[in-house]
This record gives sequence, structure tokens and C-alpha cells, in this order.
Amino acid sequence: MIIGVGTDIHELERTADAIKRRGIGYLERLFTVNEIAAGKNRRDAAGFFARRFAAKEACAKALGTGITGRVNWHDIEITRDGPGAPKIALSGGALQRARRLAPKCTEIHAHVSLATARGLCVAVVVLEARPVWCDQSL
Repeated sequence: MIIGVGTDIHELERTADAIKRRGIGYLERLFTVNEIAAGKNRRDAAGFFARRFAAKEACAKALGTGITGRVNWHDIEITRDGPGAPKIALSGGALQRARRLAPKCTEIHAHVSLATARGLCVAVVVLEARPVWCDQSL
């Protein structure tokens, strides 16, 4: 069952400018320690972080909240699976919100697709609640 869909478009140049102007402080405000470690030494660091920014925004939209006091930037972490496809790990307020959207006896799966073209990053996030066995009497 689909419980949320979100999209975002972000300009690569905005991220590059923000990193130049504000440096590590900018990254620490928006990204987890793991995300910063994975991207800070890349030749395409601005693109790396711009794509993750777009994915976080799209995920927050799929949650129906945007980035608020209850859902913050660090609650949504963009990682990679074994072959390198992006994936989303929810924690804190983002995970709580997703659980409130999902019916009982389901687990949350976040699907993300990222693309870059002509100086823009596009992210699409679909939040899915998959049924799992549980004792309904609990």
C-alpha cells in the first residue's frame, strides 16, 4: 500500500555555492555523519550533496510534513545498497510519522529515484507499507 509520494527538484549550483560560503557547517546542518563521510572527498561533492538534499526534501513531502520541528534533516538518511542504488533510512520523527501513516501490521519501505541533468537534480520518493504477520489481538 502506498502511503506517500514526494518529489523535489534542486539546482546543483545552489548546493555548490552553499558549500563554498558556509563549508562544513552547511553540511553538518543538513546531512548525517555517514552522509558527510561518504561525500565530502568526492570530486563531484556538490552533486552528491545536491542529490541527497533533493531526496530528503522529497521524502519529507512524502511524509506530508516537509522539514519541521518534528521531522528534521538528520531523521532522513540517504545511503546506498550493495550495488550502489540509493536507499532511505528513516529515524526519529520521520520514522514516527511514517508509522502513523501506515496501517497496523505493516513495515515501512522507502523507495527513491535520483536523476541529474542540465544542472538540476530530481528526486522521487514513494513510501510503501508492506503487510507483515502480526497478532491482531495485541
